[in-house]
Amino acid sequence: MKQATGLLTGALLATAAFSVGAHAEGTVKVGVLQSLSGTMAISEVTVKNAEMMAIDEINAAGGVMGKKIVPVVEDGASDPAIFAQKATKLIQDDKVATVFGGWTSASRKAMLPVFQRTKNLLWYPVQFEGNECSPNIMYSGAQPNQQIVPSLKWAEKAGYKKYFLIGSDYVFPRTANLILKKHIAKDGLKTVGEQYVPLGGTDFSAVIAKIQAAKPDIIFNTLNGDSNVSFFKQMAAAGMSPEKLPVMSFSIGEQEAQAMGTKLVQDSFAGWNYFESLPGAANKKFVADYQAKFGKNAAITDPMVHGYLDVYAWKAAVEKAKSFNPDKVRAAAVGLKIASPMGDVHFAQNQSLVQTAYVGKLQPDGQFKIEWKSDGAIQPDPYDPVAFPNKSCKLH
Repeated sequence: MKQATGLLTGALLATAAFSVGAHAEGTVKVGVLQSLSGTMAISEVTVKNAEMMAIDEINAAGGVMGKKIVPVVEDGASDPAIFAQKATKLIQDDKVATVFGGWTSASRKAMLPVFQRTKNLLWYPVQFEGNECSPNIMYSGAQPNQQIVPSLKWAEKAGYKKYFLIGSDYVFPRTANLILKKHIAKDGLKTVGEQYVPLGGTDFSAVIAKIQAAKPDIIFNTLNGDSNVSFFKQMAAAGMSPEKLPVMSFSIGEQEAQAMGTKLVQDSFAGWNYFESLPGAANKKFVADYQAKFGKNAAITDPMVHGYLDVYAWKAAVEKAKSFNPDKVRAAAVGLKIASPMGDVHFAQNQSLVQTAYVGKLQPDGQFKIEWKSDGAIQPDPYDPVAFPNKSCKLH
């Protein structure tokens, strides 16, 4: 009884703290939590930029329910434990109404208990391995059936039969590769190798020796952060550039390619739900606005666009709910049409985004030429039916 009373008291205190401190008169605080240092900064700084740009635009247009958004920016420092600490600070000390951020699944997994305990809401902008379904997260990044599985189907149609899987050693690459192996076997193809290196790892000599021995038709790459620089450099030095041995990556976008040096990853493939090269007036405006703010050569990536649209989705849901309360906001967000550089999108009942899958090939100018797209938007499925046939997600 004493424990139950303590839990109830904690919940009431969290609710009271939110209702009193989430927004002062005329303002509302939100958290922006990305890695601004460490191995993941190569990818996450620009996501922070895009989130901040959305906040600036919304404020310039009158704010949210007449309140100016005040962003509280924190550095997750590429460390899951620090992400959890900073999420706690944002919610309990800064009294933010919601949080935008995260990249690696390790960071998301570390933050999840914080959002569950405090009844707050995280807007997560990056593709991930699925196998998770929480009422305290809005998942705008791709589920496996919206990125890795469509990319495999493309590779199969292109004639690739032997696959080598390389990834950083944490939950996303390992679960993504489990799903890939199940689909590869089901489709009568072959996984000829599977290797992992620590997040931020730079020595790929043993991995490259195994790739040379395995003789794959294509590599599926779930390395994250600046490990990709070392991998592609050492592959090229071994005579295995993407032109000679195709590589399909799931964490390399235009920004990463630019930072690495386009020549290093030219002719490699990537599976995403957005490329800067997508046609359409909304995307052209977004690219122009971002480059006007952050530099004419600034690259645009899929997670940046998802971070940007997350802020607008939160605004629209708040205004629909007529409340900043996270439970009311998440309920209002489901099914709500959101205009974005990707076109109009919406969140499904499982709080994941309905979106189209693309495969692109990196060109010398640093842009991806779209080689393939799915037949329309794909409904998100957090639990891959081949890998996890007995699991499902029901939130609303």
